[in-house]
Amino acid sequence: MDELLTLANLGNLAVLIFLQAVLGFDNLLYISIESQRAPLESQKSVRRWGILIAVAARIILLFVMVNLIEALQAPFFSINLPGFIEGEFTFAVLVFLFGGVFIMYTAMKEIGHMMAIEHLGTDIEDKGRKSAAQVVATIVLMNLIFSFDSVLSALAITKVFALLALAIILSGVAMLVLADGVTEFLKKNRMYEVLGLFILLIVGVVLLGEGGHLAQLKLFGYSVDAMSKTTFYFSVVVLVLVELVQSRYQRKLAAERKAVAGNKVAH
Repeated sequence: MDELLTLANLGNLAVLIFLQAVLGFDNLLYISIESQRAPLESQKSVRRWGILIAVAARIILLFVMVNLIEALQAPFFSINLPGFIEGEFTFAVLVFLFGGVFIMYTAMKEIGHMMAIEHLGTDIEDKGRKSAAQVVATIVLMNLIFSFDSVLSALAITKVFALLALAIILSGVAMLVLADGVTEFLKKNRMYEVLGLFILLIVGVVLLGEGGHLAQLKLFGYSVDAMSKTTFYFSVVVLVLVELVQSRYQRKLAAERKAVAGNKVAH
């Protein structure tokens, strides 16, 4: 125990907690949006059980990766068609590519659903078409995909399993505390749900880029490069700022139109 409570390990733990918090943002966003597809009476328990099972699965994933990291880096297969597609596909590459495609599909499907509805009050009810078990399974699966990148990043900081597991547990506790609040905020402010879906769309692009980079993938002779985390978070900040400015501007326009309409009635 004393060996764990060294200054270096405590410093690493602080960095790991910060890393899990930053990288867990998109995970929490996905959980909040996906949980609304469960029956209304089950949504709170879906979020709770989804997070708890996902944390346990992440610790198992961490244990496997700590002990089998070299084996997981070995290519499963490679494709060599010069001028068309080239790359070596490892387990990590397949996880990133599958996760990126799935997240982009989910975000685009949800955006399409929002564009297709005629009455805004009915789309929340329509999201209950999945069972609670299906939503929990989806949350756990996507949590593992989201956490794959954070686990790889954490292993670059330290390979002390106890510290890594503790950081995962603490991030899970934070998600349990915040999940209901984030979901309620999105329900009351539907415009931010659209923003969240576009952020998830960018997350899917990031995962595809990460997978392509790890695979040293070349498409039509051009290398696929990973999007830096700085670029990703800058893009998210820009999206949020645009949404805030636009919503404030729309409220100002609505107030001015109401004032003009009131003056016309008075005259």
